[in-house]
Amino acid sequence: MAHDQLPDPPVVDDLPAADDPDLAVAADHVVVTRSGQHLLRDLTWRVELDERWVVLGPNGAGKTTLINLAAGRTHPTSGTMHVLGERIGRTDLHELRTRVGLSTAALAETIPADEIVRNVVVTAAWSVMGRWKEDYDPGDLARAEALMAQFGVGHLAERLYGTLSEGERKRVQISRALMTDPELLLLDEPAAGLDLGGREDLVGRLARVAADPDSPALVLVTHHVEEIPPNFTHAMLLRQGGVVAAGLLDEVITGDNLSATFGVPLKVSYEDGRFSARAS
Repeated sequence: MAHDQLPDPPVVDDLPAADDPDLAVAADHVVVTRSGQHLLRDLTWRVELDERWVVLGPNGAGKTTLINLAAGRTHPTSGTMHVLGERIGRTDLHELRTRVGLSTAALAETIPADEIVRNVVVTAAWSVMGRWKEDYDPGDLARAEALMAQFGVGHLAERLYGTLSEGERKRVQISRALMTDPELLLLDEPAAGLDLGGREDLVGRLARVAADPDSPALVLVTHHVEEIPPNFTHAMLLRQGGVVAAGLLDEVITGDNLSATFGVPLKVSYEDGRFSARAS
């Protein structure tokens, strides 16, 4: 595929209906246009409640736009988008957002640097950033403590958020995203900016989340196949707002598909549950 050539949308047949109760996300021919630019074009996609998806693509592929759609934070220009059975544009978005856990760079920028870590996590129960005068019951506090322990930041509960390392902040952000026991968890580049040790620690923790049958449906956005945790089930590749390939992980993460997605010849390796890619 030429570098500036848009992919043809893949043919998708026999998809579940958008209002299927087992679906976390149902996009049908979604187009998102801003200032005359197509950020997403003719995207059709299904995420079931027991699936763990990774979305890959280069800068400008439409990955963050897709996450914002699934989080109910933006609307399609055309087509339909259902999240947890609710159609975006025809539902109470405030209520829907309590059912969706979200971790993005934009959201992270709104966390007060002078808030203690415990409060960063527990305030998700009230959908606020920064604790004020709201009250939390013992169950909320216990859940926050358990999530911080799960992501290895329990010992940082009394630390100011602004004093944490980037890796520690990312784990706090994911703990917060899980605080409301969501039905859908959306993670936009959770390993961005981490060093090798921080990345591997986070990948291992996300692998355990993905393996837990009680975990929510999960969509993780990344640029790098090395950041795909074990136990993920599906993948979608985006390029210039279009879908290059989507489906079962091992059928989508191939050298040919990644080469078409990133515009350079790539070779993919797989070992011990992890992918890697390099120029061929």
